[in-house]
Amino acid sequence: MGVPFIDIKRFEPGLLEAWEDKVKTLSKNASFIGGEEVSLLEKNLAEAAGTKYSIACANGTDALQLALRALGVGKGDTVLVPDSTFWATFESVVNVGADPATVDTNPDDLQMDFEEFKKALEEVKPKAAIIVHLYGWGSAKLEDYRKLCKEKGVFLLEDGAQSFGVIYKGKPVYQDALITTTSFYPAKVLGGAGDGGAVFTNDEELANRVRMLGNHGRTSHYGYGDVGWNSRMDTLQAGFLNLNLPYLKARIESRRKSAEKYYQVLPGLGVNVIQPPKDFAENGYCNVTLFDPAERPKIQEVLKSKGIGFGVIYPGAMSDQPGAKPYIKGRFGKEHRTGRICDSVLNFPLFPYMTDAEFEEVFSAIKEYKK
Repeated sequence: MGVPFIDIKRFEPGLLEAWEDKVKTLSKNASFIGGEEVSLLEKNLAEAAGTKYSIACANGTDALQLALRALGVGKGDTVLVPDSTFWATFESVVNVGADPATVDTNPDDLQMDFEEFKKALEEVKPKAAIIVHLYGWGSAKLEDYRKLCKEKGVFLLEDGAQSFGVIYKGKPVYQDALITTTSFYPAKVLGGAGDGGAVFTNDEELANRVRMLGNHGRTSHYGYGDVGWNSRMDTLQAGFLNLNLPYLKARIESRRKSAEKYYQVLPGLGVNVIQPPKDFAENGYCNVTLFDPAERPKIQEVLKSKGIGFGVIYPGAMSDQPGAKPYIKGRFGKEHRTGRICDSVLNFPLFPYMTDAEFEEVFSAIKEYKK
């Protein structure tokens, strides 16, 4: 039968019909930019995130760049970023004119290493830092990051592209951040019908600045307080997300059950499966396992032969990317654990409403590899 790595077509009954009606209504009224759908989405997102403000934008990368600009980060500033993340985290720093420096990965939670981060803070004196909540959870040291950055006067931007719906110490992971972002790329836990993103904060001044920058720096229709760019979310995207939000709880519950099944079964098959730190209720975004780098290609071949989808999130450190060389300010972590983790990581299928038969296919393939 085969199992995809991710299936984003498993819509709940009635959703596609509601979407068709929504598109027809918005199109009939020529409601394509702004309006009630976007305002409603921002209200819904803020409620889900536990924040005072939510500003929708064109994509998750723009969300990072808008947040950095709102914090006043620009030319001549250094920003610390994890060495293990998606390229958008790194390039957002470069795109606002600042200099990125990378920080190595902790092998326990696979997030940015706090001890290396402390060294980097002292050495490069950054204006800001970006912590990334990878894999649908986050750093075991998240509170320590927030506290240290506040003490040192360093702005902490939290990249939450993979963490919508994550609960940290009983609250949404976004709730207590200075400023944080998410992505609505279709493969995310809350995915759109195209690109989309949002910025969250409890700071009114930051929220107003993000909104202004994302709409050409406008202070009025033909008045401009700064040079921004066009990062408005279109109304159709907002409509699609509004339709999907009521189903999010059920989808996350399904994802968590699937993740738990991997935690229960994979150790018995001799697979090193990574679990979230104790303070996190994950959103089930991603299954994460680690294999010996010499063995990983072998199981990948078995999976391919059985039609089992898999991922490698992520296959390379930021500091090892050819495109990073002209911009990188420094690399912290002499052991370069990120490189070893990138050579070891393998992700099995995980998406809402996986069936028992699909799990059996995945486990059967792993058992065959183990023979």
